[in-house]
Amino acid sequence: MSNQPISFALLDTFRSTFDGRKYEHRNSVLGDIIASQLYEDLLMLGRSALLTERVANRERVVNTANKAVGKKSRRGDGTFGELVPTAVAITEDGFIVARGEIANIEIGAETKILAKAMIKQIDRVIGDLHRQVEQFKRTGGNPICIGIVGINRAAEYTSYEGTREYPTDGRKEKHPEQEASAAEQKIIAEAASCFDEFQILQFRATNAPPFPFEWVNFAQTQKEYSSLLLRLSREYDRRFPG
Repeated sequence: MSNQPISFALLDTFRSTFDGRKYEHRNSVLGDIIASQLYEDLLMLGRSALLTERVANRERVVNTANKAVGKKSRRGDGTFGELVPTAVAITEDGFIVARGEIANIEIGAETKILAKAMIKQIDRVIGDLHRQVEQFKRTGGNPICIGIVGINRAAEYTSYEGTREYPTDGRKEKHPEQEASAAEQKIIAEAASCFDEFQILQFRATNAPPFPFEWVNFAQTQKEYSSLLLRLSREYDRRFPG
């Protein structure tokens, strides 16, 4: 990597889900949008010649349905693999890696965001993470499984259900910062080892006007994520030499 500052698409996209806008926790496509940027970042990093060549030749694509054709599975947020021979690879605006149906899963990514009420939902989230790894592997082959979990450390937070607002009060409804450390410890202890690579994204977002966002430690987050990308590139070459 050069000494020039690097902008990572996944981190930028994660930020944009909160920064200056209301975060909609029930919007199921947000995980897809974030996870799909992983492959743009792998290509930008350019440490896997095999992946770069296969993407350029449209032999490998991000799967639009997030599961392998002909294989029953729970959908993941972002899957990458070999294009079905009879399918068409489609390039979307803003993306270099094409989209299409895949015959297998070479890389599978799952994204979770814990913005509030973390302890209440932690067991469900951990269960989802475990089940998703099982589904990635159930399709056959030897997929590389990536887990990305965002944990909010804001001093307060507001959630929304329709037109109703639910601000945290620190008592009945704990503030994010009151639960973040316990949630992080439990996630790492009970879910991280299921994945080949796993990263916690620590941030602060109040989800209240003007909808500010900040990373807890942006330099460290970038360092950890770029290291993940480097290891993933090397592991891809090792597992899928062709």
